[in-house]
Parts: sequence; structure tokens; C-alpha cells
Amino acid sequence: MFGSVHHRSEAHDGRRRAPRRAAAVAGLLVAGLLFAAPLALSAQAPVQLGTAGNFAVLAGSTVTNTGPSVISGSVGLAPGSAVTGFPPGIVLAGTTEVANGVALQAKNDLVTGYNDAAGRSSSATVSGDLAGRTLTPGVYTSASSLGLSGNLTLDAQGNPNAVFVFQAGSSLIVGSGSQVNLIGGAQACNVYWQVASSATIGTSSAFVGNILALTSITMTTGATLQGSVLARNGAVTLDTNTITKATCTQSSGGSGGGSSTPGVTGSGSGSGSSTGSGTTKGATGATGSTGVTKPKVSKPKVSKPKVSKPKAHKPKVSKPVKPKTVKPSKPVTPTPVVPTANKPPAFTG
Repeated sequence: MFGSVHHRSEAHDGRRRAPRRAAAVAGLLVAGLLFAAPLALSAQAPVQLGTAGNFAVLAGSTVTNTGPSVISGSVGLAPGSAVTGFPPGIVLAGTTEVANGVALQAKNDLVTGYNDAAGRSSSATVSGDLAGRTLTPGVYTSASSLGLSGNLTLDAQGNPNAVFVFQAGSSLIVGSGSQVNLIGGAQACNVYWQVASSATIGTSSAFVGNILALTSITMTTGATLQGSVLARNGAVTLDTNTITKATCTQSSGGSGGGSSTPGVTGSGSGSGSSTGSGTTKGATGATGSTGVTKPKVSKPKVSKPKVSKPKAHKPKVSKPVKPKTVKPSKPVTPTPVVPTANKPPAFTG
């Protein structure tokens, strides 16, 4: 009897604990979702520029240059046809495409990229001057203009795939001598400035990113840009500038070799013979797992003893000596001796 009471008591306690466990699990799930929500919002894919991404300078009406500007990347114009100031400006590592199929396709792709950048959901609202701020990856939105009168720092937090998108409701004005600094693995190719009117980059400033302006872009004297100036409808005006089209260095998921998108799980082969998968870093800069590498076992080399083969000694056979032929001497014919008769003495009478 006591045993049955004991079992009923344990069963009753188990039924009371079950709802508590379920509530605890539900609480953990909710907390996990709340924690993951900011990560999902901040993990941005690159803006899709298509063939427009091949251009350092792309405009709709004209491209005008003054002074010895150096453009590393292609220069394009469509539907306009006036590209002036080259030389003294020079185009390196690219071509000049004017009012042709290549330029027109790039302009169509620019429209797509501009709409992509403008349609991103905002991570934070910014306004006025960005000088003195340090920003992490995300989408920053201003209902009006954006300005920069000093230094702005963009921190990728260890994720080279981190994307920064700035949405300006009207203009972008960068003051003289201003500068954008990239830290934490940030790359200029992943920085985008979507400008709803026109952009002006001030004298001797050092700017970074791809400027997608609805109207025009003006680079004033001595300003430099690591990225691209892409004016959708208006002109690009240059004056002794250096523009270098930014190129991304692709990182892989975990230690694998495949390319990945920020915040998306990627797979790639590990450094050994097995395959590893890893998650690229999102806003928190998480590190992906590496593939498992099989240790290489070195096989001992067995040295084979060299067996010297005995050389067979061939007996020397002496050649028979040919006997010398002795020629017989010719017989000597004796000379006959004729006896001399004594002459009688001479008669003297």
C-alpha cells in the first residue's frame, strides 16, 4: 500500500513539473529569437550593381575632367556622348565606353543597384554631420542630407564581408580634408552611399565607397576616392582626382574555400581531405568552425640493400704466334778458277 502511494506521489510531482519545464524552454526560445533579431537585421548582402560594378566612373549626361586625374577602372557614359578632359586625365586598367551597348547595360544595372540600396530596411537613423562617429555594419538612413566635416570610422568588427549602406534623402556633402577610415576588416567595396539628389566630395578629402547618386557627382580639386562615382541621370565632374575602383577580397565560410554572403552559412572544403562548414560573421563577428583535418602519416622508407653482381672474369685467350717464314738463301754459284799457263820467256836472240 505504501509503495502505491509513493508511486502516485512521484507521478503527481512529475505532472506538476512538466508545465514548468515547458515554460522554461519557451522562455529560452523567445530570448534566442530576441537576440537573433538584431543579427538578422544587420547582416546585409552587398548591393547588386551588375556590370555597373566594372566602372570607376559612370554618368548619364557628361563626364568632364580638369587636370591630371588618374582613373583606375573603366569610364562609361550613356545616353550622353560627351567625355572631355582625357588627356590630361588618364584611364588605367579599364576602357572608355561611350553611348554604346556596354555603357547602356551598365546604366540599366545602375538603376537596379540604386533601387536595391534605396529599398533596404533601416538599421538606424542618422542625420546631419557624421564626423567623429564610429559605425558598425548596417543600413543608416537620413530623411534629408548627409554631411561629413571630419573623420568617419567604419568598423567591420572582424568580418571582411560586412556591408555598410547609407541612405541620404537629398544630398551628400563631404567637406574639405574629410576622411573615411576603415577598421576591423572593413572593405571599401562593401560601402554604399545612395544619394537621392547630388553628391559633392570636398577638396583634398579621402573618401571611401560606391556613390550612387540620382543626379550628379562632383569631385573637387585633389579629392581621392577608393570606390566608384556612379551618377544615374546627370554628370560626373572631376578635377585632378584619383579614383580607384574597389575590389573585394572574398572570405570563405569557416576555413573552407567557398565564397559566402555576410550572415549566411557557407560551406567549403577544409584544409585537410575532409569537408568543413562554417558560418560567416554577422554583426557580432562570430567565427565559423573549421574543417577536420586528417593527420598525414608518413610511411617509413625501407632502403633496399644494393647487391653487387659479381663480374664474370673472361679468361684471356692468347692468340697463337704465327711462325716467321724463313726464306731459303739463294745458292752461291762458285766461280770456276781457270789455271793460268806459264808463258815462255820472251825470245831475245
